[in-house]
Amino acid sequence: MCTGCMQKQYPDRGNTCLENGSYLMNFLGCANCHQRDFVLISDRTIVNEDEEEIVTYLHMCKNCDHVIARHEYTFTVVDDYQEYTMLCMLCGKAEDSISVLPDDPRQTAPLF
Repeated sequence: MCTGCMQKQYPDRGNTCLENGSYLMNFLGCANCHQRDFVLISDRTIVNEDEEEIVTYLHMCKNCDHVIARHEYTFTVVDDYQEYTMLCMLCGKAEDSISVLPDDPRQTAPLF
């Protein structure tokens, strides 16, 4: 993976987890061919194992096929929550958790 293609490695993205796409605000341009063009997604795989979905792919330069970063996104259901994670040198790191129930128990106010 290439540190010269991006402004910041693994930027904190809060709870923004991308299943596909690229965070172009962090992309400086290709360190190999010095072009700032579209970033291609290559070698995308989806693996479902033990109730966990893992999506991986490579970010590549459109012009010279230089590998910019490897992207990993995971989705699982744990208890009553959907859990999402993303880890990518270009897109950043993020985690999110959403209740599958109509009312999220974590968001309810205490009665007393």
